[in-house]
Amino acid sequence: MSDLSFAKRIALMNAMYKLPAQDTPVLPAAPADRLRKFKATLLDEVNEIDDIVAACESNAEPIDVLVAVADLLGDVIVYCRSEALKFGLPLEAVLTVIMDSNESKLGADGKPIYDANGKFLKGPNYWKPEPKLKELLQAAITGAKG
Repeated sequence: MSDLSFAKRIALMNAMYKLPAQDTPVLPAAPADRLRKFKATLLDEVNEIDDIVAACESNAEPIDVLVAVADLLGDVIVYCRSEALKFGLPLEAVLTVIMDSNESKLGADGKPIYDANGKFLKGPNYWKPEPKLKELLQAAITGAKG
């Protein structure tokens, strides 16, 4: 099974557990309820950070802390990928747009711009990802209908 892509494995997992899965972008029934449940799931995971912090402060073995962080991050990514499938979102393509937008924040010289506090600032070539995400999703919806 490990030779399958992560996205395919998530699709198989959703099918196995009888979770929703959409082929194209769609707003599911009761989206607010769906999002509240997703938030609760993520908050359960995020709250595990407190246990990891406590382990750090009690001088836990570094490998045990790394395992806990890996498990936390992996679980969050699995939940996010599964949720994207429930909405029919092409998450890998969405992430490409977002990364392209993040990379557009660099200064004209191709280097990061920081303020006095070290905060990363948007460069002159920055563009917001939302218009391209809208284009991407509209194309996916239209392509499915056509």
